[in-house]
Amino acid sequence: MTDKVMHAVQCDSYGGGAAGLKHVEVPIPKPSKGELLLKIEATSINPVDWKIQKGMLRPLFPLKFPWIPTTDVAGEVLDVGPGVKNFKTGDKVVSMLNIFKGGGLSQYAVSSEKLTVSRPPEVSAAEGAGLPVAGLTALQALTYHGGLTLDKTGTTSNILITAASGGVGQYAVQLAKLGNIHVTATCGARNMDLVKTLGADEVLDYKTPQGAKLTSPSDKKYDLVIHCATPIPWSTFEPNLSPKGKVIDITPGPSAFWTAVVKKITCSKKQLVPILLVPKAKNLDYMVGLVKEGKLKTIIDSKHPLNKAEEAWAKSIDGHATGKIIVEP
Repeated sequence: MTDKVMHAVQCDSYGGGAAGLKHVEVPIPKPSKGELLLKIEATSINPVDWKIQKGMLRPLFPLKFPWIPTTDVAGEVLDVGPGVKNFKTGDKVVSMLNIFKGGGLSQYAVSSEKLTVSRPPEVSAAEGAGLPVAGLTALQALTYHGGLTLDKTGTTSNILITAASGGVGQYAVQLAKLGNIHVTATCGARNMDLVKTLGADEVLDYKTPQGAKLTSPSDKKYDLVIHCATPIPWSTFEPNLSPKGKVIDITPGPSAFWTAVVKKITCSKKQLVPILLVPKAKNLDYMVGLVKEGKLKTIIDSKHPLNKAEEAWAKSIDGHATGKIIVEP
């Protein structure tokens, strides 16, 4: 490879939103032991990216600047570090980079072999780049925390998915329907038809009185809620839950953790479970396989060139994207 530097977008300090992103030329990174050098073909932006920039996780995980944001990438292997066994130059892959080291908003990035999987020709770079954070969060919420199986065993579970047209929500609806589960979903009015095409049985406009109350149109109680939206009080969820209903909160704030503790201490049969993603390569490989087989789609809101990454960043911060926001070098 003759190039020694690459174009990248980085932050030099906390804050600033889209205006805080800077276009720079920096050295192309080199893979260390167990790492791959990737030529990036697509990366996706997740809300956690700009929340990290904003400093929301600073008390627990302070950043080291300069920082190149985004973790969810798809691309081609250009080089491998010592000890890499499963990949070679030329392989097409999907990978999740270290969330605090980042590196996705660039032409090249270094990834760990442990969180990289092969990408078959049937899966485009943009489709693959949408999967790691959003797809794995949906899968983890439904299966590990929600206790559901996604093999069409005829389960009668009834679930609610909030913000169903967003990054996590769109995957959650599709995965739940693989398990033959009755899905009620919330989203904005403009996305109701889309969410129905993803498989939702009932769709609520979250701005209507019924949507605000989260009441199922068929008066069903929810055995499980995958909460992907902004904070909603427990008092809104509670009357809509079945006797042992559980709310999985994928973006928990302090109040969610407090409610979860209270429910545990009081031995409540209705539970609130705040979660943080624990990514695993086998789960990412499973998701890529579903896309290959046509059983799962990545809904793409928009695509942006790397030299206009701030437009994509601002769109994510705005909070009304339908599916995934993709940046392509």
